[in-house]
Amino acid sequence: QLQLVESGGGLVQPGGSLRLSCAASGFTLDYYAIGWFRQAPGKDREGVSCISGTGGSTNYADSVKGRFTISRDNAKNTVFLQMNSLKHEDTAVYYCAARSTYYCFGYQPNKYNHWGQGTPVTVSS
Repeated sequence: QLQLVESGGGLVQPGGSLRLSCAASGFTLDYYAIGWFRQAPGKDREGVSCISGTGGSTNYADSVKGRFTISRDNAKNTVFLQMNSLKHEDTAVYYCAARSTYYCFGYQPNKYNHWGQGTPVTVSS
């Protein structure tokens, strides 16, 4: 099976930080661009960040620029999302997804072939 499993979500205070992990099994991530998406209650799934196959290129949604950092450790078959200065608006279920291209090209969900089950992030006082 080709699987992606997210972890690291939880409850955090506004201004706090979380580090999400996306671990792959059944395949290696070297040639896959990886995107982080999130879906808040009542809203569509939106792209948050993406990273190219070997990490040389990254992209961030305007809403998270300067606060989130995506990285990958292909030797560990894992992609990370460091989330700093969290806001209430960041509350969502966060998903990682892989597409069989080296570059992200965009956040079209239908272009990403493999998805994790998501990890919830709640930012609240």
